[in-house]
Amino acid sequence: MEKISFVIPCYRSENTIEKVIQDIYDFEKSYTEYEIEIVLVNDNSPDNVWDVITELSNKDSRIKAVRLLRNFGQHAALMAGYNVCTGDYVATIDDDGQTPVDQTSILMDKLLEGFDVVYGKYEERKDSIFRKLGTKLNNMMSKSLLGKPKDLQLTSFFVARKAVIKEICQYKNAFPYIWGLVLRTTKSITNATIKHNNRLEGESGYTLGKLINLWMNGFTAFSVKPLRISAGIGVLFSGIGLIGIIYVIVDKLLHPSISAGYSSLMAVLLIIGGLLLLSLGLIGEYVGRIYMCINATPQFIVRDTLNVEKEESK
Repeated sequence: MEKISFVIPCYRSENTIEKVIQDIYDFEKSYTEYEIEIVLVNDNSPDNVWDVITELSNKDSRIKAVRLLRNFGQHAALMAGYNVCTGDYVATIDDDGQTPVDQTSILMDKLLEGFDVVYGKYEERKDSIFRKLGTKLNNMMSKSLLGKPKDLQLTSFFVARKAVIKEICQYKNAFPYIWGLVLRTTKSITNATIKHNNRLEGESGYTLGKLINLWMNGFTAFSVKPLRISAGIGVLFSGIGLIGIIYVIVDKLLHPSISAGYSSLMAVLLIIGGLLLLSLGLIGEYVGRIYMCINATPQFIVRDTLNVEKEESK
């Protein structure tokens, strides 16, 4: 019998993770064609979620638990989970109850049509305006910089074949970006329309700073287009500057009485200086991340595991 692994990064979810696990058990009862495996990754959550996870793992040996040494972020936590899961298919879901676990069957049915990855496409998102905006910007970034198909919607709820997850785990550099890794691995990706639940409690853990860091992981690790855009802007403003110089010279020759424009000169210098610093900062970001990868900055560091065999946790 084939197996589905549910990989769940956990952060501030001590009051919600048990409900999510129960939803998986309910799914198992109605979708008996597959065995299930559950991988819970505690991303150094400040609450008592590890105690809850430990209790759940002790009750059910199919629940594997991984505790990270510090907070590495959602995508690094997913990588930790992917490295220990053993399913023929892997379902990635959230720990806040928003992911409709009962509709995993819809994604699985679509996957078995021959696709490698199927993302859930929500009929109506039950997120805050800030989170909706962040998701929209992230999809725009993925489309323009990572080559995401126009009609494909990327979400945190998706199922993938074992071969895809195995290939994703070959990525050992710091700053993993799951969507970029999926898009790099296969083009056989589609959506399946599903519902979206309300959060069981609390708010999203993604702040503006975390979203910016996530986007930086995406386009600095999987695309050089930002550098090309920076070079293009430089060429554009150089051309504008050349045209401006020609205009000023001609205008001065035709109208000798015109005085030099100090304010306009300073404005141009400030604009050019700002663009230069922006370009240098972007290049520095790339170089810094390359340096950290060369120095083998880890994606994650595991403190403890439960129900995980040694060969799986390597």
